[in-house]
Amino acid sequence: MFVHFDESKQQKPIKIWLEDVDQVDEGCLRQVINLSNLPFIHKWAALMPDCHEGYGMPIGGVIAADGVIIPNAVGVDIGCGICFVQTDVPAETLQIDTGGQGKLIQAITGQILRSVPTGFKHHKKKRHCTVLDRAASQFPREHLVPKLVPELDSGYYQVGTLGGGNHFIEIQEDEDGLTGLMVHSGSRNFGFKVCNYFNKLAKGLNKQWDSPVPASYDLAYFPVDTEDGQQYISWMQLAQDFARENRSQIMDQVQNIFRNYLNKHARIQDIKFAKPINCHHNYASFEHHYAKDVWVHRKGAISARNGEMGVIPGAMGSYSYIVEGLGNPESFHSCSHGAGRVFSRKKAKQTFSVQQVMDDLNRLGVALGKHRKGDVAEECRMVYKDIDFVLNQQLDLVRPVKKLKTLGVVKG
Repeated sequence: MFVHFDESKQQKPIKIWLEDVDQVDEGCLRQVINLSNLPFIHKWAALMPDCHEGYGMPIGGVIAADGVIIPNAVGVDIGCGICFVQTDVPAETLQIDTGGQGKLIQAITGQILRSVPTGFKHHKKKRHCTVLDRAASQFPREHLVPKLVPELDSGYYQVGTLGGGNHFIEIQEDEDGLTGLMVHSGSRNFGFKVCNYFNKLAKGLNKQWDSPVPASYDLAYFPVDTEDGQQYISWMQLAQDFARENRSQIMDQVQNIFRNYLNKHARIQDIKFAKPINCHHNYASFEHHYAKDVWVHRKGAISARNGEMGVIPGAMGSYSYIVEGLGNPESFHSCSHGAGRVFSRKKAKQTFSVQQVMDDLNRLGVALGKHRKGDVAEECRMVYKDIDFVLNQQLDLVRPVKKLKTLGVVKG
């Protein structure tokens, strides 16, 4: 970690978990300098080693805000994160031949793709959702927003769906040769609508107030002691809870498929599934740091309190890590959320062909489940940072517990 502080451009320092500033892309550096100039920043802004340019706030950015909440510093996919479950099934079992469906790993991957809606697809019928059921009776009546109320009903069709982009479901092998299951998804269109509504509202209010934060920063905010600020917090927290249940429902379905196929093709009936690790990496929470209660915004970062378990995924065909937090106060108890992009989606498709990516996955023995292959290069491992490099930059933030390699992956 090093400190970047150009007094001619910054009000507060920036702590960066990389080797030098040349490893931070130009857009990301510009955005984090903007963060350092926000009048309500507590102590400093922080950049995790997977950082890259985002919308308003860089991905891999962490700030502690005093008395305000910033919708664009949480992002449109509120509560996006990872759920991981360890099993006791030897990974070599997944290489047996099923006959008509190829290897067992291919059969399982194919069934997951058929069972879990991906991309823009939703369920055709309402699904049970504990979070939305609870909201119907417990959500603060004074915080209901007429334009967002229909999204509560729409959420019942979205829960248990994967989405697209960098969201995935993976079957993985750990260093002991055992299988793990991982889901990466968020609050779907529900969180998207919440963020867009409140970000637009904040922009309008900030203009009325003649806000000290330049509109060009795209970091419009609410004071948390206002009605609008409290409304956003209620909807943000609801979207976070929805995202967590979304991952849990997907994981339940993946476990059922995994169990059924292992029973049918390998005669394994008793599978032990460990307690899930389910963590957000796009969210804000009220925490105490350096003698002050603040709203910590983590956009592409996870909580890494002392002893807290977390997940840092790599790109498909690469590796992922289960980590234990060390509770480093300088990062506001945070660490990276993944490997971090080095190519934009457009540049990725210009640089790598579909055939190159498919050949790479085949060479690695990775089973791919994807309805349309045309955009597969957007998420290939070559367009991300090396996950081992990223992890090595933050060994003062987390302790690696388990390393996992991709066996099968489902993408939107």
